[in-house]
This record gives sequence, structure tokens and C-alpha cells, in this order.
Amino acid sequence: MCESNVYLLRDGYEELFMENVNIIEPREGEIYLKSIFGEQKIISAKIKQIRLLDHKIILEKSSL
Repeated sequence: MCESNVYLLRDGYEELFMENVNIIEPREGEIYLKSIFGEQKIISAKIKQIRLLDHKIILEKSSL
């Protein structure tokens, strides 16, 4: 499978934000996420790191 789990970086720790994500789309300061099960989320964040072998995407909240 090609899906990944998305984590939000908070105070130096990775907190699970969404599982089984297969679509990530940047949208003017936000990131749209969609899972293989149809769950959708939009978060004001930036991509901090992508670990392809671990199927892991780490986001960092955008400061406004």
C-alpha cells in the first residue's frame, strides 16, 4: 500500500493526526488530506518532513 500516517509536531513530539492518508494537496497556507477511507481534513500547516520508507509525514502548524 502507498498510504502514510500524518503526524503533527507539537512541543518536539510527533502526535498522530490522521491515518492511511493517500492524498496530500497544498492549498494557500493549508494542507488538504484525504484517507483511503474517504476521511478528509484541512489543516493550517507546512510539511516538515516526509519519510517514505516509514510511510510517515510530519507537519508543523503554521504560525499566524
